[in-house]
Amino acid sequence: MAMDYIVDKLGGRIAFGGDYNPEQWAEEVWKHDVALMKEAGVNLVSVGIFSWALLEPEEGRYEFGWLDRILDLLHANGISADLANASASPPPWFSRKYPDSLPVDADGVRQSYGSRQAFAACSPDYRRAAAALTTAIVQRYAGHPAVVMWHVHNEYGCHNQPDFGPHAERGFQEWLQARYGSLDALNEAWGTAFWSQHYHDWAEILPPRRSGTWVNPTQQLDFARFSSDALLECFNAEADIIRANSKHPVTTNFMGFNMGLSAPVDYWRWSGHMDVVSNDHYLIAADERNFQELAMTADLTRGWAQGKPWLLMEHSTSAVNWQPRNVAKAPGEMLRNSLQHVARGTDGVLFFQWRASRAGAEKYHSGLVPHAGRDSKVWREVVELGRALESISEVAGSTVQAEACIIHDTDARWGTELDSHPSEDARNLPETRRWHDALYRAGVTTDIRQSTDDLSGYKLVIAPMLYLVTDEGAAKLHEYVEAGGTLVITYFSGIVDENDHIRMDPVNGGGYPGAFSELLGVSMEEFFPLRSGDAVGLSRFGSGTVWSELGKATAAEVLATFDGGGDTNGTGAGVARTGVDGSPAVTRRAGSAGRGAAYYVATSLGRAGLAELVQLLCSDAGVEPVLGIQPPEDVEIVRRSNGTKDWTFVINHGSQDVEVPLDGVELLSGAPTGGTLNLTAGGVAVVATPA
Repeated sequence: MAMDYIVDKLGGRIAFGGDYNPEQWAEEVWKHDVALMKEAGVNLVSVGIFSWALLEPEEGRYEFGWLDRILDLLHANGISADLANASASPPPWFSRKYPDSLPVDADGVRQSYGSRQAFAACSPDYRRAAAALTTAIVQRYAGHPAVVMWHVHNEYGCHNQPDFGPHAERGFQEWLQARYGSLDALNEAWGTAFWSQHYHDWAEILPPRRSGTWVNPTQQLDFARFSSDALLECFNAEADIIRANSKHPVTTNFMGFNMGLSAPVDYWRWSGHMDVVSNDHYLIAADERNFQELAMTADLTRGWAQGKPWLLMEHSTSAVNWQPRNVAKAPGEMLRNSLQHVARGTDGVLFFQWRASRAGAEKYHSGLVPHAGRDSKVWREVVELGRALESISEVAGSTVQAEACIIHDTDARWGTELDSHPSEDARNLPETRRWHDALYRAGVTTDIRQSTDDLSGYKLVIAPMLYLVTDEGAAKLHEYVEAGGTLVITYFSGIVDENDHIRMDPVNGGGYPGAFSELLGVSMEEFFPLRSGDAVGLSRFGSGTVWSELGKATAAEVLATFDGGGDTNGTGAGVARTGVDGSPAVTRRAGSAGRGAAYYVATSLGRAGLAELVQLLCSDAGVEPVLGIQPPEDVEIVRRSNGTKDWTFVINHGSQDVEVPLDGVELLSGAPTGGTLNLTAGGVAVVATPA
């Protein structure tokens, strides 16, 4: 059961709509709302996400009358519902009655209610109440004709993770006992011989609360894993109740790359529990290339969905309310954003929220119906988007074509975010984005997967800063190269195992990058991270920032060396004198029998150098841009296919009109391209061709 079920329920159309919160408005507004939904082509709305306080005004007493009426009204007007179980935000009466259900921060301070998601994941009172509410809702509405999908909770872990309270303390101890089995195994995994941290009783173990200095890093990692699992238990408990009473698919909305070590939710682990993978995405206005970040997040979401169509649960029509400067979207930007997501695999375009609120913390967050009403830029663009989605609905069910893959393991990312590391600039996520951006500029579509996935279908695999890697993940990457694949591994990769222990022989030592030294044919002996703003010259590929290393190639061809006096591409950065001159900066080791190759990149390359290397890699691996050409600057080209028909999305984020060689029928206009697609600045096209 997946997105095809939803699309079928919607008459073969791409899902279009968003969060609908009718409880914020008088009932006389509701009929006006559904009339506007029909005008815009809205066919799916999420209902009841933050309605617990109205649905259960006191414990055990439910008030469903208003929800009955709105669901009936939606159905009568041909609009389907993604119905929430409303467990995301306990009402004030609940928090007041059960104060120890509230989360506790790392300083031991219990948080108050008055916002949203004011609960501790391990609270038995919260879990009991959420299960009772879920049961009441699903038993009442499982057969309602408006309901086609279930929405459990909302953005798990976004505002209340991690919890350091007493319920989490007991839950963490139980989780650790299940993981390790014995205190001896835990002490070994946590390296407690350091700083006299040895544990003799499970009850001695606490969450990693604030302490005098650095807290045990493995304890931090395990607490992040536990915190994610604790929330997953909440989801599964509620989803199981729904599935026992209803045939409709169940989802919850993920949050892209937002869930780092400070708010840990491991979506790779969660995704297998979803009937439909769904995601929320919001542009960061201060990010000059936020359209590329959008593309990367969509590629990640497609990875969670194992390449199958997924659902964009939330994005914004224009400005949000929570950034330092909430910049409105330019004309046409909402359409470009929406079709970017469709190009990269979603079969639904939903927003937060239907009608912009008049009160509350998010009243300045844009909606499909803005404060200005129908006579507005936003509303006209909403109607335009509805028509555009209707015209391209035939792409639903198709999949994205990609020959390249980027590895993004949750533990590797969390590991680089631990404290007491060689450089605070050495972070997995920024380096991952640099590589995605380089491939994006080259016109190469990338999937994003885990190191433990089957990678055999990709010609090129990039592993940016795979700091922490399991034995299984390392073996998979070895196998990939031996089978003829082209692999790139960057600096600060393969350094530690799943317990954050350095990979080395305690007697004979061993060079970096640990798990991959033999595969890459390099042995690096010492890290030389760079000062902020400094660059190190290279004999080829320009210059590097963030990182350099001292070492040698043992069985690899050296493509570039560190050269402290070398070219820094006019960046104005300081030239670092690190003592690594002559050490390998970029290497290549051929795979066995002349097939495949393993590259190592020991620094963070600048844009020009990375572009040069990506061209070399694509040539070596036989990876082609979507149309066989590098696209014009800031033009995005992505293809979906169902095996018999292709749909090529061309999105011009730039300020210049462009031409690209493409023959077929452009679906938004209905006109043939005549072999050349002419696209205005800021324009979007979807061209259908036989596969």
